[in-house]
Amino acid sequence: MRKFPILTEKEFAVFKKLNTPQKIQDFLNTLPFNFEKQADTNRSPLETLRAGTAHCMEGAMLTAAILWYHGQSPLLLDLKTTDDDQDHVVTLFTQDGYWGAISKTNHGVLRYREPIFKTVRELALSYFSEYFLHDGRKTLRSYSKPFDMSKLDPEWITSKKDVWNIVRMLDTSPHIAIINKKQIKNLRRAEMVEIAAGKVVEWPK
Repeated sequence: MRKFPILTEKEFAVFKKLNTPQKIQDFLNTLPFNFEKQADTNRSPLETLRAGTAHCMEGAMLTAAILWYHGQSPLLLDLKTTDDDQDHVVTLFTQDGYWGAISKTNHGVLRYREPIFKTVRELALSYFSEYFLHDGRKTLRSYSKPFDMSKLDPEWITSKKDVWNIVRMLDTSPHIAIINKKQIKNLRRAEMVEIAAGKVVEWPK
């Protein structure tokens, strides 16, 4: 276990009890979604924990810190879309040699992935069909190589300032294409029932 001495006893207790990916996901689901009503934010894990809300990137970094505390590598996965949609970030984990993902999202899709995938590519592809706009256009185009947060200055865990540098580094890190131009041309739009399901939210604004 890693030690983060700046944590209060209460915060330390949260890290300590979240000792499986499944427990971490359950905890993330209890945090109201951060709609950034006052201003855009990208809080560190410590500040996210203290604020009690999170959007996908904040949830991913908090998850990475907790996994790292328990001995797993803190790995982010960026799912990159077309310019008219928004990227999504999840946290990778492994169990028994298989990949899974923990996800903070407000929608009924792009959520937790069971650790059943042999490769990161397999896992990333599992998000493809449910990644679409309100008109049904499918937008997922590439995914990042696992982004190892342990290689960065650990200040990202406890910084009192927003850690926008992490967003920039992840966004410009190596990405792998999912689909080619011919495949894009032949994509079928999501069906109306899928679009309706995609509009289901966990936390209303």
